[in-house]
Amino acid sequence: MIVLAARLAFENLFAPETRSVFWKVLGLTLLALAIVWFALRGAFNSFVLPWLQSFMPATADWTGWLTLFLAIFAGIALALAMALLISPVTALIAGLFLDDVADVVEKRDYPSDAPGTAMPIAAAMKSSLRFLGVVIVGNIVALFLLFIPGVNLIAFFLVNGYLLGREFFEFAAMRFRSPDEAREFRVKYALTVFLAGLVIAAFLAIPLLNLLTPLFAAGMMVHLHKLISRRESGLQAQAS
Repeated sequence: MIVLAARLAFENLFAPETRSVFWKVLGLTLLALAIVWFALRGAFNSFVLPWLQSFMPATADWTGWLTLFLAIFAGIALALAMALLISPVTALIAGLFLDDVADVVEKRDYPSDAPGTAMPIAAAMKSSLRFLGVVIVGNIVALFLLFIPGVNLIAFFLVNGYLLGREFFEFAAMRFRSPDEAREFRVKYALTVFLAGLVIAAFLAIPLLNLLTPLFAAGMMVHLHKLISRRESGLQAQAS
């Protein structure tokens, strides 16, 4: 089921029905990252750089070398800051369009099923912010574990796999269930959801493509929820 859900979700990313959401998310993400870049650079030039320059000795020879060093340091620091911000910024923006992705998946691949119920805008904002928090917390934990040899890569996948799997599966389930029922359904199939989360974490680790992680994850979990629900319904029918 996981492999099938992942394959269908990847195909949906580039389906004609998804292109409008694809371009909206990508365009808004790039715009937001550009704004963040200029804001970070402006803040660095206005506050951090003058403070660092205050420690520079008055000797002209050393001043030239330190200026070059500061310029290199600034470039590296800003690049690292942007690298860390790509996932949270993408998560925040894409979180607002998850129901659009779910609608496309349900209409395209499950036309005979009753459509899910989209979250109200306030709930969508809350979900987007919650997913943003999940990404930040997960990556902070993984960042600290980067300094432990042999654990860093494993930690990245385990932490993100669990958090991403939980959040996106409950999102897909809540289109058809109450929040409590969605949580119980996720707990019941915790191992399957976790393994699916590992696939999403692997997608998150691919540069550039990871900008589309929320869209891929939403589509994948909609498929997975549908597949699990159908299998459970079939088992219940056989039992009765």
